[in-house]
Amino acid sequence: MRYELYMALRYLRAKKEHKFISLISAISTGGVALGVMALIVVIAVMAGFENHLKEKILGVNAHLLIRSYEGPFDSIDLIKKKIEGIEVPPESGFSSVISRLRGQGASPHVVAATPVVYIQALLSSGRAVSGVVIRGVDPDSVTKVVRFGKILQGRGVQCLKEYSGKGPAPIIIGKELALTLGVQAGDLIRIVLPSGTITPIGMMPRIRTVRVCGIQTMGMYEYDMSLAFMPIGAAQRLAGLGDKVHAFEVKISDIYAAGRFVRAIQKVLGYPFWAMDWQQMSRNLFSAMELEKFAMFVVLTLIVLVAAFNIISTLSMMVMEKKADIAILKAMGATNSQILRIFMLNGVMIGLMGTAMGVLGGTGLCWLLKRYKFIKIPKEVYYTDSIPILLYQSDVMIIAASALIICLLATIYPARQAAGIDPSKILRNG
Repeated sequence: MRYELYMALRYLRAKKEHKFISLISAISTGGVALGVMALIVVIAVMAGFENHLKEKILGVNAHLLIRSYEGPFDSIDLIKKKIEGIEVPPESGFSSVISRLRGQGASPHVVAATPVVYIQALLSSGRAVSGVVIRGVDPDSVTKVVRFGKILQGRGVQCLKEYSGKGPAPIIIGKELALTLGVQAGDLIRIVLPSGTITPIGMMPRIRTVRVCGIQTMGMYEYDMSLAFMPIGAAQRLAGLGDKVHAFEVKISDIYAAGRFVRAIQKVLGYPFWAMDWQQMSRNLFSAMELEKFAMFVVLTLIVLVAAFNIISTLSMMVMEKKADIAILKAMGATNSQILRIFMLNGVMIGLMGTAMGVLGGTGLCWLLKRYKFIKIPKEVYYTDSIPILLYQSDVMIIAASALIICLLATIYPARQAAGIDPSKILRNG
């Protein structure tokens, strides 16, 4: 063992008459451990909530949305073939390392694409009226791109597939919308479109009757209240589009590669098509969550900074106690850099022990929270009944590295004090 490390280990064990220094060292170690543990748990909870919301939002919404500046467009099969053939190269450098640590695919690709018709309308049941966004979807491909909710009454996508074009078109609505309208599966409701036929007495809205073939819940009030699905052919006839559609919704294998796919799609399809990814569609929500996550990281890092000041005071007191030892070591030939390393190693070992304890405690607590879910929260507010936990290896590594760097910086001043001691003065004064 190099003698610098040997001396650093010996100095960690204070003499009986200097137990106070050992106590301060233990407090410093505990402070670093507490800060690292708190950071890991909070970041895991924030990442869990963010991922939970992403699953809810991306379950209903696609990863990418492709539209045209010129409005509805045709040539659906050709465009779909071009979209599904788009590939982007895997990430390189540091971004590639982070992606692999987070378990994301190294070679992102298009999973599926589906055409969509959007209709803003009113649904009327005779008891109540509510505004809604109707999605006309292709039953054969829509389930490859978005996820339908849990069916509470009636049937799901199957009832859309079975529509032959005769009689009232089937429609699937959300639980909250069904409660507002006071309808059940099998009931007839009316779709009222504001744009209609111009008559001598003004614009007359178009009214169509549809049958509720399913009632579902997606776990979010906004979607359960304002979203409905019907076959794309029925939606095209309702909107008077012929064979045209409003957009393509696309699912990709790696949601974090969405920005690169947007650029690739715009290059392949060209004008007048444009693309938008899920981050742009929900920019305000996810930007706020990222800012909150960063703010929590900064605030909780202050705990580690407090522990770092404890390390400074511990090493400073240790330097005062070991002045004679330092003078003797220098008289025996120890250089300033060697003395500097002894006390820096001392502080680094305090930080290393605290960081290791914090990582073990934080990951252990996250495992317990994820495994046993013993902290319950209101489901109607947070869309889940327990705290979601998602712990990335990259987050643990960044937190541990940040703590170690802070602890290393805290050792510089007292270590330089020790290295600057003049042995002749100390030995002269006895």
